Amino acid sequence: MSGAAQAASAYTWERSFRLWDSYFALIWLATLVFVLGAGRPGWPVRVVAAALLVLLVPLFVRVGRPLLREDPPDTRRALGYLVAAMTLFLPAAVFVGETRVMTFALVPQCFMTLRMRQALVAVAVLTLLPVMGWALLWWPSDQDVFFNVLFAVVSFVFAVAIGTWIIRIIEQSQERAALIAELDASRHEVSRLSAAHGALAERERMAREIHDTLAQGFTSLLMLTQAVEAELETDVAQARRHLRLMDETARQNLAEARALVAGGAPADLAGTSLPDALRRLAERHSAVLDVTGAVRALPAGPEVVALRSCQEALTNARRHAGSPVRVVISLAYEESGLTVSVRDDGRGFDPVVVPDGYGLAGLRARAAEVGGTAVLCSMPGEGTTVTVRLPVPARARSEAP
Repeated sequence: MSGAAQAASAYTWERSFRLWDSYFALIWLATLVFVLGAGRPGWPVRVVAAALLVLLVPLFVRVGRPLLREDPPDTRRALGYLVAAMTLFLPAAVFVGETRVMTFALVPQCFMTLRMRQALVAVAVLTLLPVMGWALLWWPSDQDVFFNVLFAVVSFVFAVAIGTWIIRIIEQSQERAALIAELDASRHEVSRLSAAHGALAERERMAREIHDTLAQGFTSLLMLTQAVEAELETDVAQARRHLRLMDETARQNLAEARALVAGGAPADLAGTSLPDALRRLAERHSAVLDVTGAVRALPAGPEVVALRSCQEALTNARRHAGSPVRVVISLAYEESGLTVSVRDDGRGFDPVVVPDGYGLAGLRARAAEVGGTAVLCSMPGEGTTVTVRLPVPARARSEAP
């Protein structure tokens, strides 16, 4: 339970317990007045009964009240306290019948500190035994005995009914407190798991972004470096061209790294359209771009997925297609979506043997984030085609020019 909830619970309990204090004090004071104002027996007996009642006050303050505040109260201490209270109460109740009013203060304490069976026994002693002792001691008239016995039985039944209600309320309060504590613990666990899931999702996103940008750029640099080493002595012009590509790729990687840190759009899409970004990407990979449909601005999500999918597919084509002669990027703007595909005429492969190779799992995960799909078609000797279909939100379609 949180600190605020605990403080509120403690404050509520303090307020309710003050009401119990007032109730006990009021019953005790009324009983004392009735005892001292009774017509019989004589003064000495009534003073003794009043003195016994007075002794109940320090017993309640020192032992009973702290015991009632425990949750749950200690059963052995509760039994000791109630035995001591009965030792003071029963003689006074036998001497002076008006003392029995005090049962209205003692009976609730039985139910608040003892289990049900023990509480019922204690209540029976408090309500029935004083009448029996009073009748045997003073031998009153039959009518007085009848009315007092009737009062005692009614008091017992009423006490059992009220006590059962009190115990049920206490049990419900304890169950509710346990449920609240469990709910609070569950809420904290859900919050912790949600934070952990968010961190994992962010880690996966960053890993995918790094794989689709920086890792591919470094792979291109390595391949260009190998090409330059082979061309320095045989084809200087081509080596210089590759050096310029290395410079451009390094700058692009630096821009992508800055974009990742800033959390903004990919560097290729910064301040430009998707076809322009794909055109520059195609030039870096010696590919051909084919754009069809009405070009229009789309939400950042589909455009980023389309760009990253092309980057992944082009990198895979360079690394795995076996020096393809031709690589074509097709970008199709449709009324309900966007389709981008990368087709190479390389050596291809059997998707059954390598079902999730060539970064297909990453492509599918990225496309699924915006509700799209990624499909790979390949056969040995017939090249490879990666097709990504992305839906466009209806609002974006309606806002298109």
